[in-house]
Amino acid sequence: MVQPSSPSSLTPQFCFTTSALREFLRLSRSSVDDTITQNLNALETPARAGFDPTSTSRLGPRPLSRHIEATKCNAFKDKVLFPSWQARSDVLSYCSVVATSPDPDDPEAALRQAEQEKNRERVVDERLDPYSTRVFPRQARTELLADIIRQEIRVENIVRSRTWDIVRQRCDSQAHASWEDALADWRASKISPEAGR
Repeated sequence: MVQPSSPSSLTPQFCFTTSALREFLRLSRSSVDDTITQNLNALETPARAGFDPTSTSRLGPRPLSRHIEATKCNAFKDKVLFPSWQARSDVLSYCSVVATSPDPDDPEAALRQAEQEKNRERVVDERLDPYSTRVFPRQARTELLADIIRQEIRVENIVRSRTWDIVRQRCDSQAHASWEDALADWRASKISPEAGR
């Protein structure tokens, strides 16, 4: 069974290194969500009913509507799917907080400040150059990170919706119509046993 991936430690530097952030999200999605059909196929017990000789006379792939045992599906969801989603949610939540927090360590802050001063002192004559009023200031790295986080959250919602549709088809899961409800119930089940300790 595939193991969910998680970043080793969350630091603002991890978030600002957007290539590392995106690589973590990509690897996590590719190991669980992008291969959900293969992961679910691995849960099936092959030839449980014995070999069917007529299976060799059929052309085309077998139908994917076959359901997997509920205990195996639940174990996969509880040990792989939901922890993977939770790890990505934790990273995106942490990085969104970093993106909205002040950034005293921004290496380009002085450069942006100098550009702003230069733009204020600039004399603009639109008659000579109608484009001279256009100024494209550098974005702070927190603004760039916020844009990336918004984009990744949209991608995450699409990926989870697609994955949950496949899980519901294969696992005959009628309990939760949406992945949001299923994940919320899983989170609640993780909190309630710990509260009783």
